[in-house]
Amino acid sequence: MKYPPLVPAAVCKIPVTLTVYAEELSEDGAPEIAATFTGFCNYQDSAQRVYTDDKHYIQLSGKALFNGDIFPELPVIAEGTAVIFGETRKIFRGAKARNPDGSVNYTEIQLM
Repeated sequence: MKYPPLVPAAVCKIPVTLTVYAEELSEDGAPEIAATFTGFCNYQDSAQRVYTDDKHYIQLSGKALFNGDIFPELPVIAEGTAVIFGETRKIFRGAKARNPDGSVNYTEIQLM
């Protein structure tokens, strides 16, 4: 059965460049680039405060939605950077929304 895309490519119009870091560090202690993506997304601005475990506030600045799995080689998207509207923002959280058959319907990246 083919599942309908919840984020169709027709609504992805905002250019974005993503750089995702590996979970391990390089030999010199710097983050190692695991994958990059340049393409289009559906971007939604938001202003929300989140209370973390170590009692710091984080101002979330937006959410980028992509049709399908933009990083099929990565099991998780933990950290990295995104260049959107000419500004570099940190990746706060990444998620791959799956269909009942296990395929990825869309990818969501939350930015700070």
